[in-house]
Amino acid sequence: MASETKHAGNFVEKPRTIVALREEIAAGRAKAADLAASYYQRIEQINPQLNVYLSLSKERALEQAQRVDAMAAKGDPLPALAGIPVGIKDVLVMKGAPATAGSKILQGYHPPYDATTVARLEAAGAVLLGKINCDEFAMGSSNENSAYGPVRNPVDPERVPGGSSGGSAAAVAANMAVATLGSDTGGSIRQPASFCGVVGVLPTYGRVSRYGLIAFGSSLDRVGPFAANVRDAATLLHVIAGHDAKDATSSPAPVEDYAAESDKPAAGLRLGVPAEYFAEGLDPEVRAAIEKGIDALKAAGCEVKPISLPHTKYAVPTYYLIATAEASANLARFDGVRYGYRSPQSATLAEMYRHSRDEGFGAEVKRRILLGTYALSAGYYDAYYRKAQQVRRILAEEFLRAFAEVDAILTPTSPVPAFKLGEKTDDPLAMYLADIYTVTASLAGICGVTVPCGATAAGLPVGMQVLARPLGESTAFRVARAVEAAGIR
Repeated sequence: MASETKHAGNFVEKPRTIVALREEIAAGRAKAADLAASYYQRIEQINPQLNVYLSLSKERALEQAQRVDAMAAKGDPLPALAGIPVGIKDVLVMKGAPATAGSKILQGYHPPYDATTVARLEAAGAVLLGKINCDEFAMGSSNENSAYGPVRNPVDPERVPGGSSGGSAAAVAANMAVATLGSDTGGSIRQPASFCGVVGVLPTYGRVSRYGLIAFGSSLDRVGPFAANVRDAATLLHVIAGHDAKDATSSPAPVEDYAAESDKPAAGLRLGVPAEYFAEGLDPEVRAAIEKGIDALKAAGCEVKPISLPHTKYAVPTYYLIATAEASANLARFDGVRYGYRSPQSATLAEMYRHSRDEGFGAEVKRRILLGTYALSAGYYDAYYRKAQQVRRILAEEFLRAFAEVDAILTPTSPVPAFKLGEKTDDPLAMYLADIYTVTASLAGICGVTVPCGATAAGLPVGMQVLARPLGESTAFRVARAVEAAGIR
């Protein structure tokens, strides 16, 4: 295992790469079973401090590791992720494992099937370590909304790891997994990756199957990978991407070899820098780090030009109308009838519904259900939900016009570095504004990668967001790899 780097909290440890681990297993220098055991030992040591894993799948992981070791011993060709320890955000179902979505209302639910992404990882040889903590039903920007306690940032355990996939980002940063899966509805992969100093990928909507993902906002939800470097993230996306007959929104477009594409130089690419993402509210240290990243891309031979995305200012209210409306509809199924938590204080059916939902859902989920129900109610639908959908289309068209002029767009991932636990919990609006640079891409359906791009004076990571046109993941990976290669500190 790699030696620990010096960060506050002393929990950050650089994981080994997929390529290196796979080569060691193939050559017989390492055993997948021993590797899995070492990761479980690491989890046992530091999970009590960071609260990353909610449950472990040791029996399933050991069986998979033994299959990989048997293949290696026979000299059989190994699949892309052979023996690689991977963690799964607890909004994706795994057969037999608890699926809580970070909520009390799903207590005791063990799904009878695997999400498509989970099945594809295992088919590629990955060893699935367990289920990872997250904001309840993926609703949050800090990972403080989980019914099972907040996740702490490995860089500084007094700070948040970001949300809602904070546990997935923290697991990679603390080397509690080589890679993980998360979900992103309005920034839930990109913002935690930025806060924890790892790579996170927002695939194009429909690029990765949502079958087996517990829904928050169905027109916004996406599944994507976290990894310690761009090439590993590209490798994971290649494994999980592609058409799935079980998901009607799944794209039939061919899947590129993203890892090979990420190896291509970024020289000659046209990159846009939108003025709206560098306005009031951007932390000066974040701005300075992103500007250094932009300079590094210029030095790598990229053409950088200013662009404008003037409707960006409407993105946050638009997102929080559409996402909450869809959440209101999706979460109606959790009623205490067929599975999950059921309140014991119920004499009638109506009381069972009311008490089960009141006791089972947390405050943030209730807030979003109420907001969404209001936006969809008679007399308000046209004024709020329909208007938000119209603005969403304008935002999407604005991005497409920009991509006619540039190959990718560069922005900060978050306006601020990781903030302290409890700092924004009493101010929902301030928490929602933490998503100001990520919700636009979510609404537009485009893809993006966030890549580490320096740090503040206090050592807090800063992420650069690289956005590309729909199905333009290869371009985003090329740019992100160039930022990574610059070694900005």
